[in-house]
Amino acid sequence: MERLKAILSENQKIKTIERIEKPWGYELLWAKTDHYVAKILVVRAGHSLSLQYHRQKEETMFLEAGECSIETGPTPDDLKRIEFSPGNVFHIPPGLIHRIHAKTDCRIFEVSTPHLNDVIRLDDNYGRKS
Repeated sequence: MERLKAILSENQKIKTIERIEKPWGYELLWAKTDHYVAKILVVRAGHSLSLQYHRQKEETMFLEAGECSIETGPTPDDLKRIEFSPGNVFHIPPGLIHRIHAKTDCRIFEVSTPHLNDVIRLDDNYGRKS
């Protein structure tokens, strides 16, 4: 019973959203637990995220606003570009290479496993390494 009271007490607290600046825009980290993470990615027009994959992290993205494309495939030499429109959802299992290219300012809701540092960058327009 004491454990339940502690959990309920913790859940009743108002938490602030963490804003993480990125060279392509920013992330709003609004939920983080031992089991999942939820973010809003705000990607500025003309910018791209890294060409990357994850060893463990699994994520699903929902494009709420804007126009972008996702470059994806099993290897860097076998990528295809998929148009991503508002209302579309894209699932990224571990190992799938991917990159988002924003045509207009975009707002993407992302839910994932909590492996936030699991990013293997293959190419990055901003010179970042894994």
